[in-house]
Amino acid sequence: MKHLILSATTVCMFCCFALQARKENDKVEKKQTEYEFTDLKILPHTSVKNQASSGTCWSFSGLSMLESEIMRIGGDSVNLSPMWVVRNIYRDKTVKYVRMHGKLNLSAGGSFADVIHAFESYGAFPESLYAGLNYGTDTHRHGELDKIVKGLGDAVVQNKKPTAAWTRALDGVLDAYLGKAPEKFEYKGREYTPQSFAQSFGLNTDDYVSLTSFTHAPFYRPFVLEIPDNWIFESSYNLPMDELIAVIDNALNSGYTVAWGADVSESGFSRDVATVPQKKKVEEIGSDQAKWTKEKQKTLEPLPEEVTVTQEMRQLSFDNYETTDDHGMQIVGFAKDQTGKHFYKVKNSWGAGGKYKGYLYASRAFVQYKTMNIVVNRNAIPANVKTKISF
Repeated sequence: MKHLILSATTVCMFCCFALQARKENDKVEKKQTEYEFTDLKILPHTSVKNQASSGTCWSFSGLSMLESEIMRIGGDSVNLSPMWVVRNIYRDKTVKYVRMHGKLNLSAGGSFADVIHAFESYGAFPESLYAGLNYGTDTHRHGELDKIVKGLGDAVVQNKKPTAAWTRALDGVLDAYLGKAPEKFEYKGREYTPQSFAQSFGLNTDDYVSLTSFTHAPFYRPFVLEIPDNWIFESSYNLPMDELIAVIDNALNSGYTVAWGADVSESGFSRDVATVPQKKKVEEIGSDQAKWTKEKQKTLEPLPEEVTVTQEMRQLSFDNYETTDDHGMQIVGFAKDQTGKHFYKVKNSWGAGGKYKGYLYASRAFVQYKTMNIVVNRNAIPANVKTKISF
């Protein structure tokens, strides 16, 4: 009997050891099949922010690029207020909506050009002094604001005879939700106006240009990119796809970050990794964080091979509404995975969650395929490309 008990105990212990070994092997195998990134070059940038329930990624990412520019030229790190930009752009956009009899996109979305325009025309605020949270929540929630602004614009248009009072009503709405800014403020012991604060950084807004890559317009010339959020009718310089990527690479290698507008409705996009799998799921057209769902394919495993992206693929995807103007982010550096494959490190504005604490890694193929446009300092453009563009 003792022998039987001893044998049973030995078998039990062996099974336990085998099960534990199997678990350890599974962990090792899982770790080996998940992406492992090594950052190769990361440029100075400010901390990850959270746009929360607002369609204002364009303001967060555009300002983040300017914040990096301030550091690049020797300035201190500063967090600028995205909501100061949003407030002024919402007003300008609504006025234009009325002037165009409602034939304009009046929504929370915007473009990087809006950030440059607001910085030049309305100055800047520190985020600590203008948080834009004037409606009783700790995070941005713009659903009510968006509907009220749209409703006001529609009411004025439908009345057919705009009065002198409606812009005061609009200002009242924006002040109520985002906050009325003082004409002067004190920051780090000095007094500023919004305009003098922006000017204190030494940036030249004329230095920032938008670039894109589509074949329905001539290369090396500017054209107005036909996307709904381009209410300001910004012109983008049109480059062949390979030269657009060369601009991004040269910018990062030269110390300039890149404001990146992209489609995030792809099945290969997650909040951690963005790739172009060979087998694609049905795409979901959408905009920004609200349109990215948990049902999307999570690209956590290195792909043996991605789609080879062509200029024709980019164009077709844009023309058939597969590539949409979804989301603005900031490319802050280079990285590689464990296979040596090239990736871009991207700062997002969905808070510091996810595997990479608010950052994601986008493959070169994804950037080739799903870039809508970029904004970068013109001095970051390679000389051989700049000579082909008529600034």
